[in-house]
Amino acid sequence: MDTAIMIWNKVISHTGLFQNIISDRDPKFTSALWTNLHNLFGTKLSFSTAYHPQTDGLAERMIQTLEDMIRRFCAYGLEFKDSDGFTHDWCTLIPALELAYKTSIHSSTGKTPAMLEKGWNPRLPYDTLKKDLVDIHPTASSFKIMLDKARHHANKCMQDSFKYAKERWDKSHKPPDFKIGDLVLVATLNFHKIKGPKNLKDSFSKPFMIKALHGPNAVQLELTGELMNKHPTFPVSLIKPYSSSDKELFPLRNQPPLEVPPLEEGEENKILKVLKERRTRKKKRKRIPCKV
Repeated sequence: MDTAIMIWNKVISHTGLFQNIISDRDPKFTSALWTNLHNLFGTKLSFSTAYHPQTDGLAERMIQTLEDMIRRFCAYGLEFKDSDGFTHDWCTLIPALELAYKTSIHSSTGKTPAMLEKGWNPRLPYDTLKKDLVDIHPTASSFKIMLDKARHHANKCMQDSFKYAKERWDKSHKPPDFKIGDLVLVATLNFHKIKGPKNLKDSFSKPFMIKALHGPNAVQLELTGELMNKHPTFPVSLIKPYSSSDKELFPLRNQPPLEVPPLEEGEENKILKVLKERRTRKKKRKRIPCKV
């Protein structure tokens, strides 16, 4: 209930009701109260697939871009000291970065964030600047220089951030190509209840068949075995195509399991001697060769 009240006070009171809300599967967003509340309001709830925050790509991309912009802006060590001796460091110049971001045209939408949010672009200081004034107060002049310096640096940080994000994305992402009926391997990175030692756990599980496609970025699998109780929809970033082993090309891959010969009647494994011992956490461990 606290989450619903907070969103009503901080968001809905300013923007109105939503048509669609994209979120992860946090218990707050999957609870009966939250679901019934938005059913009454006519709001559609869209949940991301498990372990895949990229589902809400616009929000995730914006957050990463803003973080990179602020990091570049602060690392520059931007400072300006006006005629009155007051030093404006990067903390006081952050609004210039915010204004530069809100008034920049995004390639995905073709419009500025300010236009999408408010329906109009804000007037900028340099749009209405009068250059024919003769008598200018020194403090006003220094304040204008400070704003101009911060604006230029903010625009440079923003363009560098966009360029770096595009290069990093294009380098590591390729369009997936899966079809219904294909066999794929599922990454076990987020599966913590698979039997066996954690360090010896396979990076990918056994192959599963693709049952359905949910857009270009998610697939529904036909799960069996230990993963039968998992949610069957996975993002394509957690699966990879399965290639069966060719016995002619790789004859050593499918080796028969090692068989230990059974003991004869009356024969037992005998301890020959203790070679070495050590104490670990108040327990004594011995190294013993056994006769098999």
